[in-house]
Amino acid sequence: MIAGTLLQAMLVERLRAALPGAAVFDAPPVRAARPYAVVEAPVLTDWGTKDAAGREGRVAVLLHDAGERPVRLRELAAAAEGAVLDAPPVLAGWRIVSLIFVRSRLLREGEGRWIAGIEFRVRMLAE
Repeated sequence: MIAGTLLQAMLVERLRAALPGAAVFDAPPVRAARPYAVVEAPVLTDWGTKDAAGREGRVAVLLHDAGERPVRLRELAAAAEGAVLDAPPVLAGWRIVSLIFVRSRLLREGEGRWIAGIEFRVRMLAE
């Protein structure tokens, strides 16, 4: 199976367990009640070696919430970051060599609406 698809599915599953009360999607939903999270499809490039296929890339988690202040969103972002960073190193034919936090940002999306974006770098080798 494609490394990016496996990675995205694993992160969706982990975030569903880590974010009770928030829906988690693998693509932007047509309709969803806030709070919810979207695990974007990873952007991967070749990171192979002479004798093993490899991928390096970025994956982003976007969290959407509503409220006067982003207090709950900050808590959701912290839980999401922890869930991603604690991901298991083995992934159906791939080994995650490193998964690190790159950056995060919290923005007002409109009146009473907030969005937090968290980006991670991942490096994987085929087993």
